[in-house]
Amino acid sequence: MNKYTNIDNIFYGVAMDNEQQDKLKFFIKTGIAVLSFLVLMVLGAKYISTAVTVTNSANSERTPINCVDQKEKKVALSFDAAYGNEDTEEILEILALHNIKATFFLTGGWVNEYPADVKAIAAAGHDLGNHSDNHIHMSQLTKEECKAEILKTHNKVKELTGTEMNLFRPPYGDYNNTLIETTDDLGYYCIDWDVDSLDWKDYGVRSIVDTVLNNEHLGNGSIILFHNGSKYTKDALEDIIDRLEDKGYKIVPISELIYTDDYYLDEAGRQFKK
Repeated sequence: MNKYTNIDNIFYGVAMDNEQQDKLKFFIKTGIAVLSFLVLMVLGAKYISTAVTVTNSANSERTPINCVDQKEKKVALSFDAAYGNEDTEEILEILALHNIKATFFLTGGWVNEYPADVKAIAAAGHDLGNHSDNHIHMSQLTKEECKAEILKTHNKVKELTGTEMNLFRPPYGDYNNTLIETTDDLGYYCIDWDVDSLDWKDYGVRSIVDTVLNNEHLGNGSIILFHNGSKYTKDALEDIIDRLEDKGYKIVPISELIYTDDYYLDEAGRQFKK
């Protein structure tokens, strides 16, 4: 047999003594081991990256619709109705004077206590929105409990007005994935806000006006939060409407501001059309 056919020597095409052969074998085996380790590391990293991406996608925190990516200068006024009713009639009069439609989020307790006002809001053409039955922290509830809170108010309003509501605002702006999945299942859009008037703090008319008009988030597609039972809201409302319109904004109900299909939300809850 020709000496160059020996597998231990063929790599160099020359004869080697035993010591040289042993060194070459060790070198080759070490190289193969290192190369195999590197390949496994690369494949493992790719697998881990993919697994993390899938996990993050599945477990990522979802958000309500806080505002809308709008090319047009449109904003929405919204009023949470959970406590008190002294100013609802005057708020409706101001909105009617300016020919503006807004969105009222009602709790089940408020509906029980003020059914005539619920009917008046609906008759005036405003959005009726769901604000839960008991105005509690929804993130602390199970999916079935969330569903019950929403459906109780839904059915009360439907019985009074015939309206099938599809806008839900979590009390206190408190939400989690369970709640948003529940609203999805029920055909609701979960709505928060990006401009808070802070009217509930009762700092006065000027404070409410300045907080809204000078808010860093105010812009096309903003959803503005008020409360119908706050002390100074009715007194600040007309000035806010006038100044928003002076800025060129058209005020529409939330149902006309949001996209109802083929949309996505960014991490800040801004809704975009696909």
